[in-house]
This record gives sequence, structure tokens and C-alpha cells, in this order.
Amino acid sequence: MDKVVASAADAVADVPDGASLAVGGFGLSGVPGVLIGALYEAGVSGLRVVSNNCGAMESGLAVLLSAGRIARVTGSYIGANKEFARQYLGGELEVEMIPQGTLAERLRAGGCGIPAFFTPAGVGTQVADGGLPWRYDGSGGVALASPAKEVREFDGQEYVLERGIRTDFALVRAARGDRHGNLVFNKSTRNFNPLAAMAGRVTIAEVEELVDPGEIDPDAVHLPGIYVQRVVELTPEQAADKGIERRTVSAPEARGTVGN
Repeated sequence: MDKVVASAADAVADVPDGASLAVGGFGLSGVPGVLIGALYEAGVSGLRVVSNNCGAMESGLAVLLSAGRIARVTGSYIGANKEFARQYLGGELEVEMIPQGTLAERLRAGGCGIPAFFTPAGVGTQVADGGLPWRYDGSGGVALASPAKEVREFDGQEYVLERGIRTDFALVRAARGDRHGNLVFNKSTRNFNPLAAMAGRVTIAEVEELVDPGEIDPDAVHLPGIYVQRVVELTPEQAADKGIERRTVSAPEARGTVGN
């Protein structure tokens, strides 16, 4: 039952080239950066990543992306990641863009053993009709486009069929975890982490605080250990290393007591 491994390097040692990964995080919040760094050091390439976004500010998945280690991204948001946009438009990267709620449900469905579901999101658009550019040819043309999906009517409304997502591995970050793999996430870091963890056949969690079984109130568990196969305890320095995407500081003269 003890799922703790000695290091992040040991935890990802069997991730092969070309593996599919579900990765938690949203922007810079709740990103399993230590595990991603271990994958980078291992030299793994050709990865097929499922994540809301693909890193930011040269952190998180952006480390692997910039090194050319990612072959395909399934996600919802490119944002200000210029390298992501460059590789996509240049034909170096295959990208499947998915409505954010649909991505969340596809991960959850895969983790629950649901092969597919119908949703109204995307009906009447290229999400359902096909034709979204998955890969460009590097000259402005489309080398690979998304296929059309089944659309069915229920109670007078059309819905599109979406497949559940399962991946070879999942990488997540939690605030607390015990040796059995039960996890607790801190506020907004909960985001895609539980869903990504559910979708992975082998889920690896980096935890900021490792505790013994029984120290986490069962009612406080956000993700039960049944979904987690490996746990890595972070050092205090690793746990404290959290970036700020856009730092905003007010001018000294503007800092005063409200009402002054």
C-alpha cells in the first residue's frame, strides 16, 4: 500500500518515448513542475500531452515543448505561449483544441470507465462538423484536419458525441498526500488535477506535504488513492517554488488605507 517512491526521477523512469500524458494544472497553478523536470532530464520525447494549456513563462510543460519533446497536445488554451503558437502554425506540433468544459468531462469520463458521452458544446461548429486544423503544413495550409463527429438529437436538441480520454500516465501536484495516495489540493490548484489523475493508467503525484495514512480526514480527501499509483515527496524548496504569471504592483503613492 505504500506508494511513495524515492525521487521524481525514479517515478518517471518507465515513461517511454511517445507516451500519452494527462497533466494537471491551470496556467501556473497546480502544475507538477518537478515531475515535468524529471521527464526533461530523462530525455523522453514524442510525448502526447493532454492538459488545459502547455505551460507558460518557460515553466511547466513549456520546458518540454521548447525542447521539442512534445509531438501532440490536446488542450483548451494556447494563451501567451508564443513557442506553442510558433510550433503549431509551423507544422511542428499537432494540436487538438477542445472546449474547456468538454476537456474536463472527457478526462473524468475516461477515469470513470465511460467511453463516450453526448454534449451540446460545439454543435453547429467545426468541433462537431470537422475541419479544425490539427496540423499545419508549414506553408499556411492544413496538413491534417479534425474529423466530423456523430451528432444526435435528444428531446429536440442536438448533441455531439465526445470520447472519454485515457492516457498511459498522469502527472499531478497536490498540497497534501498520504502514503496510500489520498490527495488534498489547495484552493485553485484543484483545477484539472483530479481529472487528469483519474484519466491516467499510471498516475504519479508530487506532494508538498507527505503524511502517514489516517492523518487526512476522509471527508477532506479530494482524490482517493485508488487513482494514484506513485507518490513523490517534494523538498521544502521545491514545494515553495511557485511562479507568478503576471506580477502587478501598485505605485507607492497609490498604497493607502481604503477611504483615505
